[in-house]
Amino acid sequence: MASATPLDNRAKSHNTIFISHARCRQHDPGPGTLDRPTRLDAIFTTLDQEKFKSLTRATAQAASRECLLRIHTSELIERLQKATPEQGYARVGNDIFMNSSSLESAFLAAGGAISAIDAVLTLEWRNAFVATRPPGHHASANQSMGFCFFNNAALAAAHARHQYGVERIAIVDFDVHHGNGVQEIFWNDKNTLYASTHQMPLYPGSGEINETGAFNNIVNAPLRRGDSGIEFRQALLSRILPKVRTFSPELIILCAGFDAHKHDPLGGLRLVEEDFRDVTLRLMEIAAHCCHDRIVSLLEGGYEPQDLANSVAAHVSALMDV
Repeated sequence: MASATPLDNRAKSHNTIFISHARCRQHDPGPGTLDRPTRLDAIFTTLDQEKFKSLTRATAQAASRECLLRIHTSELIERLQKATPEQGYARVGNDIFMNSSSLESAFLAAGGAISAIDAVLTLEWRNAFVATRPPGHHASANQSMGFCFFNNAALAAAHARHQYGVERIAIVDFDVHHGNGVQEIFWNDKNTLYASTHQMPLYPGSGEINETGAFNNIVNAPLRRGDSGIEFRQALLSRILPKVRTFSPELIILCAGFDAHKHDPLGGLRLVEEDFRDVTLRLMEIAAHCCHDRIVSLLEGGYEPQDLANSVAAHVSALMDV
């Protein structure tokens, strides 16, 4: 990975900032897990290519407890702190395990999302991509699940609202799994739109079309196993993008999962790298029209490391406009 520097008062109006932290590699959920540190290694190596030489790098800063409490309960934070093992692994849910470094990684992943909000809303970067782990979109206010400790997208939205007064926020999720945690957190929030494409049936079991939120602010476009970029694009054009455009957000946050790739071991969709570039460009077009280009993209899934890295490269090159 190229050297990174903390966020500061560097020259403004650049296209894209890349935020990560090497210590997010230290999170180890145990043998057999697919959320491996090699996921980040592959991304770092790919984004070190000459094509991405102009991509500015920055280090994530750990989220404060105050920021976490805007979304999560103190009980969840304390439960994770008490569960952290000195060695080996601890189970903290039906499908989530941690080692001695996992909670630090989770604080950094949440903080990376918050740092990206600061970069885009204060330092005038057009957009940001955050590559950290663990991911976030399954975590609810009081429960870690599905590889996710804290809900990074929800924390980013809360920070934008609390710190900068941003009201209308769209969260768009193209992970192969439905972001049940994001949906639950914002179900009753008329100023937050959550829009998701995902495979069904598949973990976690939510994301039906008729799940629309208290204010018609939830838009689900489920896909079937075996669907390719054709069906993905149809879902975007018929359900997701028109709703986002009509909502006219002041900020777009992406749950950028790449496990809908055709080679991914946890999904059954058949997307390729160009599909991720295409959805990025389409959302950038809306962002240019609605919210001064402001997009914060957060890594979620993607569990075949090289295909993940190639998909991220397609996504980031679109954000960079290269």
